[in-house]
Amino acid sequence: MNGPYKPGTPCWIDLMAPDQQAALDFYCGLFGWQGEVGPAEQGGYSVCTLKGRPVAGIMKAMNPDGTVPDPMPPTVWTTYLSTDAIDPTIKSVTDAHGTVLMGPMDVMDLGRMAVVADPTGAVVGLWEPGSFDGAGIVNEHGALVWNELSTSDVPAAAAFYSAVLPVSTAASTMPGAEGYTEFKAAGRVVGGMMNLDKAPPGTPPHWLPYFHVDNVDEIQAAAVGAGATALAPAFDMVAGRMAVLTDPQGAPFAVITATMPEQPA
Repeated sequence: MNGPYKPGTPCWIDLMAPDQQAALDFYCGLFGWQGEVGPAEQGGYSVCTLKGRPVAGIMKAMNPDGTVPDPMPPTVWTTYLSTDAIDPTIKSVTDAHGTVLMGPMDVMDLGRMAVVADPTGAVVGLWEPGSFDGAGIVNEHGALVWNELSTSDVPAAAAFYSAVLPVSTAASTMPGAEGYTEFKAAGRVVGGMMNLDKAPPGTPPHWLPYFHVDNVDEIQAAAVGAGATALAPAFDMVAGRMAVLTDPQGAPFAVITATMPEQPA
């Protein structure tokens, strides 16, 4: 990726974990990333890289003042959606009955960020790029390939995101993906959305990152061997072979070997 992402496109993900070094060890070992605890002036934030390009951030769970949270928040990956003007976007969030959880705030000269919750409760980040656009490599082994919202109210979520960002939503036309909703930015499909009906009882609305891998079964075995749990063991579906895992500290993520569906003759 070279240059800024179109507004509304997932552009970055990061993880806030109780044990930052353990999270770095796990993901670097699993996906071949490079990463180390960052400098103190950046709160220790680590920008992990693949082939020399940024792919994800990992930080220690802490309050804005540097203290340890009590209770500790859930360990989850946060998806960030690109915006070219974060302040008007934040106003749109509140106008559309979302909740601002943090920010907006400057991140040195890198950009401006905020974290919000949509009306169904799913947490998502917003990123206005400065000198940093977001992920520098995508759709390759070990890199982000898809972001998906699971929500308790698809129409309400669709209305919210379309009001906040220049995105549209539409039912997927992919054979075998009936009931799935696509997010489009600048006319391009950039993410997906589905209902929580098939999720385990009590699963909250959430955004889930997918990483592309060359072999789902091998990655699943390596992850489980390193202390992860398979929530949905490797299975075949319309977009390829995938698995849903939680890392050793409980953060959910998916891995997929994405393939294009066969087209009718």
